[in-house]
Amino acid sequence: MPTDLAGRPGPPDLLHPTARDVRFTAPTPGTTPPGGGTNGSRPPVPGGRTSPARAWSVLAAVLVLAASVAAGLRIGTAPVGWGDLARVLGTHLGLGNEPLPPLTDSLVWDLRLPRILMAALVGASLAVCGTVLQAVTRNTLADPYLIGVSSGASTGAVVVVVLPLAGAGALGVTGGALAGALLSFALLTALLRRTGLDSVRIVLTGVVVGQLFTALTSLVLMSSADADTTRALTHWLLGSMAPARWDAVVVCAIVTPLGLVAAWLCANALDALAFGADTAASLGIDVRRTRMLLLVVTAVLTSVAVATVGAIGFVGLIVPHGARFLVGPSHRVLLPCAALAGAVFLVWTDALARVAFAPREVPVGVITALIGVPLFLVVLRRRGDL
Repeated sequence: MPTDLAGRPGPPDLLHPTARDVRFTAPTPGTTPPGGGTNGSRPPVPGGRTSPARAWSVLAAVLVLAASVAAGLRIGTAPVGWGDLARVLGTHLGLGNEPLPPLTDSLVWDLRLPRILMAALVGASLAVCGTVLQAVTRNTLADPYLIGVSSGASTGAVVVVVLPLAGAGALGVTGGALAGALLSFALLTALLRRTGLDSVRIVLTGVVVGQLFTALTSLVLMSSADADTTRALTHWLLGSMAPARWDAVVVCAIVTPLGLVAAWLCANALDALAFGADTAASLGIDVRRTRMLLLVVTAVLTSVAVATVGAIGFVGLIVPHGARFLVGPSHRVLLPCAALAGAVFLVWTDALARVAFAPREVPVGVITALIGVPLFLVVLRRRGDL
């Protein structure tokens, strides 16, 4: 049995905690851990188990998401009543309802429902990615858009579409986006090899990497695409839910829950990484392996989202801060709450993009930027950078 410094026996789960048998309350990324130093001079305090209040918060978020999806189905240039909506859903779910005219049926089932479900899935993916990156890098400004991952995924997808690789189809576009995301990660880590991923330089370096891949995307478009393709891809790169169809929704519906589960299984490791790599290693966590796993999960989620709806910024930056404010920093609760909050946020943002300038539709990435930039400045001010 392990002993303390005086030679007395003590409980092994407190004297020698490991990644499996300890749960603790994580700090906000970038804050100073208990014990003083930035890397932590002693392990976190065990505890921080999920409270009933936090469980109710998750349930409330699920109900808000369901209500948001239902409301989003009604919102548009052609409003749909609750009765018509129930008839359309009942008909396609085999409940024997009398079908509506084909135009209304197609409007709800073929256009709005896949679009709203895609918005919810992409919002959840980006929020989870931002939450993971902020813990792994210990930087509250990290998200797939700001550190260049979304730009890399956009470049990979555009290369597959514009060059002769376009025959690879939707799966090829997703593969190209994944390759671009991983390449941007590799370049980012290479540039930060001396200072490490938890350096404050990660956002500045990520902006540089993002600008590089944005320039490469423009170069590919200008040199190889015709005018119609360039116009369509430029609109898509701003982020739009308009291309969402059932086949893409199915892919996202498979990948997003898997990514969320993979991140949630690493919740204790994320809590430890929020204290710094040294503290995480002292708790028995393989820091390098865990970081690589989480970065790959982030790259996969980002690439699937970008390949489907384009690059949408600020969701992964703003939503984790709001979720952390509501439920606390423990990733076991924070991750599902951030996913649900991101889904609700993007569903309503897409609804605003559809109706704000009707009959014209604004790319949803424009709306998220208009909302995200002021909130980004608030985060900077709270950090003391403004």
